Amino acid sequence: MNIDPHGTTITQPVISLGEEARADFVVRVYQHLLAAVVAFVAIEALFINIGLARGIYNFVSGNGMGWLLILGAFMVGQWFVAQAASDLLNPVRQYQALFAMAALEALIFAPFLHYMFNIQDNGTTTVAAAALVTAAGFAGLSIVAFITRKDLSFLRPMVMYGFVGALVLIVAAVLFGLSLGIWFSVGMIVLAGMAILYQTQTIIRNYPADAHVAGALALFSSLMTMFWYVLRLFSQFSR
Repeated sequence: MNIDPHGTTITQPVISLGEEARADFVVRVYQHLLAAVVAFVAIEALFINIGLARGIYNFVSGNGMGWLLILGAFMVGQWFVAQAASDLLNPVRQYQALFAMAALEALIFAPFLHYMFNIQDNGTTTVAAAALVTAAGFAGLSIVAFITRKDLSFLRPMVMYGFVGALVLIVAAVLFGLSLGIWFSVGMIVLAGMAILYQTQTIIRNYPADAHVAGALALFSSLMTMFWYVLRLFSQFSR
């Protein structure tokens, strides 16, 4: 990224750069993605050990409005994080956004993981299995996005409208006490996989070299969405 004499930001997609620059960019994206995952695990462990996860679980258990409050706070936080991550002129703000997103994910996962670790039978094994399956699925989808020559931009509206529809269903389920069963989890896993495919290719083709943190943040959000619904699916089968 450069700044012209008039103060306009000039960005050049990393795909137009040399092979070494492209490889360096991809490495930095996945290094920061790994850092976000490690931060999520560390913050989640803190929430569990200090009893915050238990407190949130007790607050939202059987309390639909409590879940909507947590979900609303998460979505507002996501919006602020996305704005900060796109500020390429402020690297500090980008890093703050990445680790803030890890904290937000830890917050919304806290009651679910408290339930898995402390209430559901074989919950720890289920969490480990879901994490391994999610990691394998993410790796496979990333490889496909890297090697395919097909333009995956057609996935964008499907992903966008799919997540909007899913949000409407989730809110309706909370408000009216509906049960979103196994097929909803399967559908969300597929949707998250489509998002990973689209975002990976978009990052490679359209992002400038300075946008590695923003790229990592986009992938991290979809990775955690996939993990949530893989874990939800496994927990439904293990009951």
